[in-house]
Amino acid sequence: MNRRSRLVAALGALGLALIAGPGVAQAAAPVTLSTGHVDVLDVELHADHFHVHLTHEGGGEPVTYDPADVVLHAVPESRTTVPADERFAFLGEPGDPVWVLPQTQDPDVLFAGLSAEGVEPGTTRDDAVSFTLTGLQGPGDFSVFDIGADGAPSIRFDSGDTLPDVTGVSAGGHEHMNWAFEAPGDYTATIEVSTTLLDGTVVTSAPQQLTFTVGA
Repeated sequence: MNRRSRLVAALGALGLALIAGPGVAQAAAPVTLSTGHVDVLDVELHADHFHVHLTHEGGGEPVTYDPADVVLHAVPESRTTVPADERFAFLGEPGDPVWVLPQTQDPDVLFAGLSAEGVEPGTTRDDAVSFTLTGLQGPGDFSVFDIGADGAPSIRFDSGDTLPDVTGVSAGGHEHMNWAFEAPGDYTATIEVSTTLLDGTVVTSAPQQLTFTVGA
């Protein structure tokens, strides 16, 4: 190969490297979270639009992420069984396995909730912020529920029933609840956030996709 041919070949290889290089550099694996306090949707209201992120506190300073960049892992330790109580029939048959991220903090599993702390009280009608589950993809049903002082569940989301499902968090507040999965595997939950301003303007976020992996 003469000098000119070697130069052309080198320039061609450099061009391919420049084309491929940025794509490789920008391809980053998602962050997997399996323990700690996490607000899976942490909402801020800026005038007439939302900023939605995910906030994780794993023992140090809180870290914020784009929800699309995170996998939330319901580790094997979250596996339990459906109680022999008809009030929990939405989770399956008594004794069936179910993986639950609980509403009370356990250091071995994620402590997951929803936050509207970034919405100033008094800026929305009734201080209401709504979270709407519009879709669910996964190997089993998914539900979110609270357990009251009487031991009864209050269902917020249930993909085994007709969607969409809507739940609310008060402006300025944040809440934790039970996040339940009826089979191991990968799930994607699509949730939208909305509120009504005092002048009647309805503000709705872009659809937010939460990715969960359940089990080992």
